[in-house]
Amino acid sequence: MKIGVNVPNFGPGTDPGVLRAWARTVEGLGFDLLMVSDHVAITPDVAGQYPAPFYEPFTTLSWLAGVTERVRLGTTVLVVPYRHPLLVARMAANLNALSGGRLVLGAGIGWAKQEFDALGVPFEKRGKLTTEHLRTIRAAWADQDDYRAGPIPLWLGGHSDAGLRRALELGDAWHPLRLTLDGFREGLTRLEKLAGDRPVPSFAPRILLRVTEAPVTGPARRAGEGTLDQVLDDLARLRAMGAETVVLDPFDSDPAETLHPEVAWRDLAAVAASWKEIR
Repeated sequence: MKIGVNVPNFGPGTDPGVLRAWARTVEGLGFDLLMVSDHVAITPDVAGQYPAPFYEPFTTLSWLAGVTERVRLGTTVLVVPYRHPLLVARMAANLNALSGGRLVLGAGIGWAKQEFDALGVPFEKRGKLTTEHLRTIRAAWADQDDYRAGPIPLWLGGHSDAGLRRALELGDAWHPLRLTLDGFREGLTRLEKLAGDRPVPSFAPRILLRVTEAPVTGPARRAGEGTLDQVLDDLARLRAMGAETVVLDPFDSDPAETLHPEVAWRDLAAVAASWKEIR
């Protein structure tokens, strides 16, 4: 099982130097994948959770491709309706080519209504638009030489039945975000049921990384939350569920965390060292 890291590309502590340090830390610790998030217009609903500066994902990953050598690069998740699908297809194909085939495109429908309004995209049609855009992106990659740059894994988020059906039709992996272990199990069960006789995409969850001194207990405990032993046990359980990649998300909820990335780097180093010993 491969392990990735969701790097904060936003917040008061984030600047080009910090992003470069994040990339070199993630690669240096031996993680397999570095991912960033997506917003275009930092409207009040976005800024409340992910304040400016917010570095656009394709631009950021293109730059980080030049300061790394091995680690794969991805989005978790690109909000598909925000951009014309042919623009996404071209940017993704170009980034994949420029990085030596290292791109993973994680995609979703989005949630920030004010941002949709600012971009002139109908919020209530975001699911339908996402499906239509993804079909166009896949068709461009498959049929037009100018868009081809080797296979680009397409990871699709979403926990609703509509999201699961979209992953079955168009995804290489189902990429659910920050659930409990029971939530992941329940989603996998529904995915398999909806699939019927169709192939089921691979499982690539993103989980929280919040290492605590005391154990975190109770049914609401999210995967990746608790002592180092609990985090490692969660990774082992996700591997047993069939996860091919797990993405660790060290950002909890407070933008001030971005002012002290060394805290996340310490936790990531502990996970990397311990997982290497037990796997």
